[in-house]
Amino acid sequence: MPQTLPQETISHQDFSKSLHKSIEIKNHKFSTEEIVERVFAYGIMPQLVKEIILDQSTAEIVITAEEQKLVFEEVLQQLGIDTNQKLVTWLERQCMTKAQLEIRAQRSLKLKKFKQQMWGSKVNSTFWEQKTKLDRVIYSLIRLKDFCTAQELYFRIKDGENSFDEIAKEYSQGIESETGGLTGPVELGSIHPSLVKILTSIDPGEIQAPSVIGEWIVLVRLEKFLPVKLDLATEQRLIDESFNKWLEETVAQEMLKIKAVI
Repeated sequence: MPQTLPQETISHQDFSKSLHKSIEIKNHKFSTEEIVERVFAYGIMPQLVKEIILDQSTAEIVITAEEQKLVFEEVLQQLGIDTNQKLVTWLERQCMTKAQLEIRAQRSLKLKKFKQQMWGSKVNSTFWEQKTKLDRVIYSLIRLKDFCTAQELYFRIKDGENSFDEIAKEYSQGIESETGGLTGPVELGSIHPSLVKILTSIDPGEIQAPSVIGEWIVLVRLEKFLPVKLDLATEQRLIDESFNKWLEETVAQEMLKIKAVI
């Protein structure tokens, strides 16, 4: 977890202070204590904690007046609001003011800047750490239960008696039979480790002799290897993944603190 982030403890007392007024719903007034109890009962406390953490973490992020204007225009465009009347109608339905919508828009930009500030400089090292999992492959697969049958089919393909596609459609016992065995592109990180070992040890077009993976006897042919590139999309994905991991861990830590004081 980044050491530069504020480490405020979100306590039961903090929530009580922020909810000092009672709320009336369907002619029933809910006290601060009742509201907090229901937040826990409905399972929405983690979401509330998450939003508070994000507010705290982005509080010092500065955005210019021009950026505020642009991000608000982007939000209006996303909402399909192109006239003042549509904006008024939308705000009424959401029980929001224009100022509150502007704050929401600014918050999204602050969060984007926060992510870049905290993890942007680490993207390159993160990329090389995870590259072997992010590389993609296209491969053909046949799954069987009987080794002798797999061996026979392997030689039939090798000798050109039948194509891999034909054998897969007729004999493969997995869903790949519907595509003639063809699978992918898929990231190596999402594939069984034993299959990854095979795919990274053979050349495109090469078929591996029958191998045991789990409960299956498999025939595998590498079709194409697609190395990942550190483009803008990959960079943003790595930043988002780092952020999401940090946020999940931070929410869990703060939930433990809250449970300890209620």
